[in-house]
Amino acid sequence: MSRTALVLGAGLGGLVAAESLRKLLPKTDRVIAVDRAAEHFFPPSLLWLMVGERVPADFSRPLARLAARGVEFRQGSVTRIDPASRHVEIDAQAIAADALVIALGAEYAPEAIPGLAEAGLSFYTLEGAAAVRDALAQFSGGRIVMLTAAPMYKCPAAPYEAALLVEDYLRRRGMAESTTIDFFAAEPQPMAVAGPEVGAAVRGMIEARGIAYHPEHQVKAVDPVARRIDFANGVSADFDLLLYVPPHRAPAVAREAGLTNEVGWIPVDRHTLQTKFDGVFALGDITAIPLKMGRPLPKAGVFAHGQAETVANNIAHAWTGKGAPRRFDGHGMCFIEAGGGRAGIGKGNFYAEPTPQVGMRGPSLMWHAGKILYEKYWLYRRF
Repeated sequence: MSRTALVLGAGLGGLVAAESLRKLLPKTDRVIAVDRAAEHFFPPSLLWLMVGERVPADFSRPLARLAARGVEFRQGSVTRIDPASRHVEIDAQAIAADALVIALGAEYAPEAIPGLAEAGLSFYTLEGAAAVRDALAQFSGGRIVMLTAAPMYKCPAAPYEAALLVEDYLRRRGMAESTTIDFFAAEPQPMAVAGPEVGAAVRGMIEARGIAYHPEHQVKAVDPVARRIDFANGVSADFDLLLYVPPHRAPAVAREAGLTNEVGWIPVDRHTLQTKFDGVFALGDITAIPLKMGRPLPKAGVFAHGQAETVANNIAHAWTGKGAPRRFDGHGMCFIEAGGGRAGIGKGNFYAEPTPQVGMRGPSLMWHAGKILYEKYWLYRRF
């Protein structure tokens, strides 16, 4: 009997899920991956694109290449999900699945903050990072504001890496004396879930480079004409160039399907990634996994990767009886780019209780080289 495993989304987690399922399942079973984009890009490389060290072709690959690995790829938008029956519509064309893996990620909602999209540039998209690159090339001095518009966003290290890379880029151009950089964060400290020691280390890296750090500043509105940001605490800040992380939310199709909870994300079993629906799993940025310390598991590619391997293994075990069930254990790591050809690394057990046990090392030339090697390995391994 032939079965169908349907993976919605071909980002980091979706790609791993689809390719792992294809390896583990019999050839008679179908594995279908769906994404609205024709190409996959490696998200960590957006930071290098932003400062002119990459072009999109360096870290993008056609998803049509999945066919060579036995995965059927369908480009299109997911327009409806019926999780109870595991029926999905792709551009209004129906597909039925025996197992459904939802890896649609988070969508960006800059419009949730009045004036934000008109006033600044987001470096969390391919187009936005390229626009930042062009803006920095033309920048002649003044005040740059880095902004996290909401306290929860994917890749918690990325905005801090971005600030360090921008400072390094401008310093190498001889613009350190004519430029000030301020970082306004909605969160209380960098990488809050990783703990106070990691947060203090990252903040130290920021401030050592002359970047002023302002935590717990929730943006209320931005005036694109006056180039002014107003915060909920009554503080205002002027800027010449605004670079921001937009608010995140689950895609509308997941909300409309009744998959999300009161905070707007899909709740799952923390070890199996099973939703409340039989045979329906969700992983990566679209999920909400509460930790005992009171905050959710960070939205990060390393977790999506591990979750995808767990889900694929458990689907294959359920269908074939081979192997053993697997549990996602909350371990993860990330590189933290610091500029100057150096990077740090943070890693640990985010499921540890009562608080995650995470340590940080670096910055060093070795960890920067490690991040470059992983970028190359990812693209070679997956495509």
